[in-house]
Amino acid sequence: MDIGLVLQTDPPAQTVVDLMVRAEGLGFSHGWTFDSHVLWQEPYVVYPRILERTSRLVVGPMVTNPATRDWSVIASMHATLNESFGNRTVCGIGRGDSAVRVQGRPPTTLARLETAIHAIRDLAEGRPVDIDGTTVQIPWVREGTTLPVWMAGYGPKALDLVGRAADGFVLQLADPYLVEWTIKTVRSAAAAAGRDPAAITMCVAAPAYVGDDLAHARDQCRWFGGMVGNHVADLVTRYGETSAAVPAELTGYIKGRDGYDYSHHGRADNRSTDFVPDEVVDRFCLLGPPSAQLERLAGLRDLGVDQFAIYAMHDAREATIEAYGAAVIPHLP
Repeated sequence: MDIGLVLQTDPPAQTVVDLMVRAEGLGFSHGWTFDSHVLWQEPYVVYPRILERTSRLVVGPMVTNPATRDWSVIASMHATLNESFGNRTVCGIGRGDSAVRVQGRPPTTLARLETAIHAIRDLAEGRPVDIDGTTVQIPWVREGTTLPVWMAGYGPKALDLVGRAADGFVLQLADPYLVEWTIKTVRSAAAAAGRDPAAITMCVAAPAYVGDDLAHARDQCRWFGGMVGNHVADLVTRYGETSAAVPAELTGYIKGRDGYDYSHHGRADNRSTDFVPDEVVDRFCLLGPPSAQLERLAGLRDLGVDQFAIYAMHDAREATIEAYGAAVIPHLP
């Protein structure tokens, strides 16, 4: 199993770069960032600084979206980075959350996202694409350039799209039941579309907090349940509070949700996530000493997870990164 690191591009950018360089030295395989250009600094400016100081780390957004960025721009940025540093980028993409909602706009549609996935991959790999009746091709893309596109999602229709179109699946929570349900759904959709289900990379992304004080760790990671709750609220609106299409393990906990403060998005001090109960934090996140982390990771691996990406947004960020490098990654099978 690979271990990735997810950071927000808070200033100064140098700190993000230094942490990613350190992560590669500790055995991390991927360096991800949020892509919300109003709330944080522009990630595509930071990526080349990371790539030029590392040799094998793969970087990318977790996740970008086809609403705030033109598809051809996304493709060109990735192709440029791959030309400069080898094929060391991956494009994580979704319908859009904080990047668009903070501007008062809704996420894009799944239909638009599907078209974008194909267009971004084809353009970045040098193939022509029809965009609104015009054939577009990036002429300077070198032969052999590849760009995996990994899609994030929760609901049945999104998971079906992952199986039909994406190279990888990003699930932003680590609950074993929901991991199993979503992976099975994605693989079934891939098989129905005539694709090889085993060829889709499965990535679980969630906070990890290494330490013995579980109460404190829960409080530091409670924000994550609130972030996931934004997507869950959309599903409840679409399918209803009780639906056979979406497990109650995903939707049941948001009954006490009352709005969301994007000015504290992804922050441990986000008080609009107080509705998230301890048991959800325990299910969605990885908390505890290295032995507990390894036990949860082994369970995720057995469910088919290829990468666990750590959301390191809490007061033990550096300590958790170091603990994974010293006591977790070396012991992964």
